[in-house]
Amino acid sequence: MSADLLGRYVPYGSFVHKMDPRAKIAALIALMVALFLGYANYSMSFVMAGLCLVLFMALAFISHTSFLSILSSMKSLWFMALVLLIVYCLIPRSAGGTLAFYIGSLPIYYESILDALRILVRLFLMIELTMILTATTKPLDLTFALEWYMKPLGYIGFPSQEIAMTISLALRFIPTILEDVERIMRAQESRGVDFKHGKISTRIRAFVSLLVPIFVSSIMRSEELADAMGARGYDPRGERTRYKVLTFRWVDALELLFCLAFMGGCIAISVTAFDLFGLFGLTVL
Repeated sequence: MSADLLGRYVPYGSFVHKMDPRAKIAALIALMVALFLGYANYSMSFVMAGLCLVLFMALAFISHTSFLSILSSMKSLWFMALVLLIVYCLIPRSAGGTLAFYIGSLPIYYESILDALRILVRLFLMIELTMILTATTKPLDLTFALEWYMKPLGYIGFPSQEIAMTISLALRFIPTILEDVERIMRAQESRGVDFKHGKISTRIRAFVSLLVPIFVSSIMRSEELADAMGARGYDPRGERTRYKVLTFRWVDALELLFCLAFMGGCIAISVTAFDLFGLFGLTVL
């Protein structure tokens, strides 16, 4: 199992690792906003997505996040891609569009295909950005940052500490559960269970036989974790001190300002409906 799984912290000394986790979360939100903005046309949407891809790949390279591990985490998206493509092609368009071809008597439009592709590209970039965050931030630091953001809600009785700890534990358990899935799949395959071949009904029964031990293993791990936290005297409602105090540096401010400036530029392009291809007199979708 690769060490670069979603949710697995990979220790390195890059500036992304050293960045304050509170600034990382704010930068993540800013880049997510830039990613999901609407633009003048499909071509500009894909151009901006390509720009985001270049930026995210640069961050992944600097933070030593493996591109192969990112691609491996996209395996489950292929089925979603097929479903999205079918849904967008089968649902009639209210505003018409450019006809691509017919499937029997059903018209298929280029806009339907491009809508599905745009969503898939955004999902890929969103997962890549999330992997960079989890691979460069310790779960405990992420907990402190989330708790710091939710601290004002504590004045109205919101359980910010408990919510932050729950999110941190969920992120921590993602790679652990994936390791259990691979281990159990190998054990089942050694006993003759085939997950990749055969009829759909046979493969569904095989995956059902996989779900039960995964649930059992997850429950056992959660009980062990609860016992360990109880043995160490953890009290979610008690006053807590911090062994490590987060410090916001001027470098963190510069990195956050860069992400905010990138988001601001994307918002300006979106609001003004800027069309790069229109400047050269090109007509595109």
